[in-house]
Amino acid sequence: MRPRLGWVGWVVMGILGGTAILAVATPMGRYLSRGAWEEGKILSRRRSIDVLVADAATSPGTRAKLQLVLAARRFAADSLGLPAKDLFTQFTKLDHDTLVLVLSGTRRDALVPASWWFPIVGRVPYKGFFDFEAAMRAERRLADDGYDTYLRPSPAFSTLGWFNDPLLSTTLAADSVFIVQTVIHELTHNRLYVKGQAVFNESFAEFIGNRGAVEFFRSRGDTAGVRVAEARWADERLLSGVWERGYREIDSVFTAHPYPASGADSTIRAVRLTQRDSVYARLRRFLVDTVSPQLVTINRQYGVRVRLDNAALLARRIYATGLAEFEASWERDGRNVRRTLDRIAVAAAAAPGDPYSVVPGPVSR
Repeated sequence: MRPRLGWVGWVVMGILGGTAILAVATPMGRYLSRGAWEEGKILSRRRSIDVLVADAATSPGTRAKLQLVLAARRFAADSLGLPAKDLFTQFTKLDHDTLVLVLSGTRRDALVPASWWFPIVGRVPYKGFFDFEAAMRAERRLADDGYDTYLRPSPAFSTLGWFNDPLLSTTLAADSVFIVQTVIHELTHNRLYVKGQAVFNESFAEFIGNRGAVEFFRSRGDTAGVRVAEARWADERLLSGVWERGYREIDSVFTAHPYPASGADSTIRAVRLTQRDSVYARLRRFLVDTVSPQLVTINRQYGVRVRLDNAALLARRIYATGLAEFEASWERDGRNVRRTLDRIAVAAAAAPGDPYSVVPGPVSR
């Protein structure tokens, strides 16, 4: 039997529904209304993880993963000082394998991302869609406007503590290392989220999520988990360097061929596009010949298959900007994840205009 929706859920649904009724007259209103409705469904279907763990009908594999989630959030709170609140104490099974499609776009002839403004979080370089047809329509509009586009699925998201985010079945389907990394990543947003600084927020959470996962498995004496978590983090840092290299080279090409003050010029645009394509061709060769043989947890064919254009480049950098600098900070802090987390979180919160300024080392941004 489906669990009843608690009174808090009804209040939330009522508020969201009322807001939706008032807002449907505008495109943003309709978008937020759909998001509110989908979030309401997720919240209404929540079940206590403790109850599911104790339920004899829960399969052993699912029970083990749910117990892992509870252990990861305890570790995040007790060992890393992250404000876990009630997050990831409940579970929601979705009707489909893909939770949301995330769209980003970047001009083909400039490293200028499309961005969207939302209440609370400010301006961000991506937009999530529960309505997949709407996502594809938005992607086509961006492409028609001269943007490279990048549309991909996302298995998880955070409401930044505004609601009791449940664990989703899309996340539980992953392996144990990914689950732990995701829990710690999302809880990091509860400790630090700098408004309008999506790249810093996601990259910092990626660093804490990965380093935190290594420490979690080490604290349990799980050497296999430590080995996999370390290898994945090493692969992420290696690819982060590739995206940094590509970004610098593309930026140099565009800087060397500026548009006149009067605006766009078709001849200059053609030169910029030709030279950027040459950069991506060299970058792919570097990926295939040099980087792919070093990858441990990613298929060696990655360099051949990975999409390379401005939108894909900037989308990857959202989660991978300054990873080497975060890692160097951790090294200087005696490889103490909590010390690095506390120090950067306090400093970045005091520098909301440029949070990367508190991280030693050159970060292209």
